Amino acid sequence: MNALMIVDIQNDFTPEGSLAVPHGDEIIPIVNELQKSFELVIATQDWHPRNHKSFASNHQERTPFETTMLQGLEQILWPDHCVQGSSGAKFHASLHMEKIEAIFRKGMNPEIDSYSGFYDNGHKKSTGLSGYLKERKVKNVYICGLAADFCVFYTAKDALREGFGTYVIEDATRAIDQNGFLKAKYEIKALGGKTIKSKDILGPM
Repeated sequence: MNALMIVDIQNDFTPEGSLAVPHGDEIIPIVNELQKSFELVIATQDWHPRNHKSFASNHQERTPFETTMLQGLEQILWPDHCVQGSSGAKFHASLHMEKIEAIFRKGMNPEIDSYSGFYDNGHKKSTGLSGYLKERKVKNVYICGLAADFCVFYTAKDALREGFGTYVIEDATRAIDQNGFLKAKYEIKALGGKTIKSKDILGPM
């Protein structure tokens, strides 16, 4: 079976959000259309406690987008975003939720960030996503959502590591930094993944 994975289409990552991805809302109609082509649709959701150490506000005299070390890993310090229970953490109102069978929350441990839908950044704790997909006999995952150069990228890398055929749907994602996405695409392809367009699934629209 093939599965569509919708990564973090949440208010804080779309325009007006605290960590807005440029034009992030533009992918939502495509994502909604893509859902019709998949038997299984799942989503990931950033779900941070307010004291998360990836937030610049939780470090004295540090500002967003500076870097520090967290659990031995280089960490970008972000603006507060997707705080548990906040409006910014909610899925965007335009995203169709009816076909989404399961939601996997990530980033709940305040000590370490979690870009991937499968693991935290140190690969110390699994979200259970891999086991769920394998139980459902999923062979290939098609990944869309936000942001292309962070959570989509790391989710794709872990999907490959877990043995899934992995496809990133380019026009159903947006990046914080385009150069970062170019590097991410190169790495995904080098690891055996593929990048495709939504028309490869939907046909000409």
